[in-house]
Amino acid sequence: MPRVKEFDEDEVLLKAMRLFWEQGYEKTSINDLVERMGIHRRSLYDTFGDKHQLFLKVIERYEKMLSGHFQAGIARADNPKQAIRFLFDYMIEGYEEKPSGCLFVNMAVELGPWDSEVDVKAGESFDKTEQLLTDLIRMGQENGDFNTVRNAGELAENIHNTMLGLRVLARTTAGKEKLHRIADSALAMLDF
Repeated sequence: MPRVKEFDEDEVLLKAMRLFWEQGYEKTSINDLVERMGIHRRSLYDTFGDKHQLFLKVIERYEKMLSGHFQAGIARADNPKQAIRFLFDYMIEGYEEKPSGCLFVNMAVELGPWDSEVDVKAGESFDKTEQLLTDLIRMGQENGDFNTVRNAGELAENIHNTMLGLRVLARTTAGKEKLHRIADSALAMLDF
């Protein structure tokens, strides 16, 4: 008869996510994961597979979390202008207690060049964010929030690039005032 799991998979996956986010993939050992997740090594392998398979599951969980935060914040916005401002503020101010920066940016830099699965997942996430920005910009152009007539997709690429840079700067000692000034400059492209 199979053993009954004595832990909540999502809870331990969130613990692994935080550890990978804090330390990166390479610096995180199986022993680190077992200790942080509070499960036995055998349970880790039986439930999640090896370290790489666990990391891919962490990425999927992170994307769900991030998407949920984005959707909730955008839903509260009165218009596309506020929605894009929310995205910038979210990337600068963050939420709750979390490591600085972005797990997608971290993994793209650390693993993207040599791990095709991670590279694809990072690219998909970045594409989704650009599409979201494109849609918001297009809506703002149509309803008069934005005065620019520039191509919404090209503007989204530029704004997303700024967001990626902010996620990197968030891992440094750069002050939030500086990060908000950078965001304001990017938003000026939309004639805020």
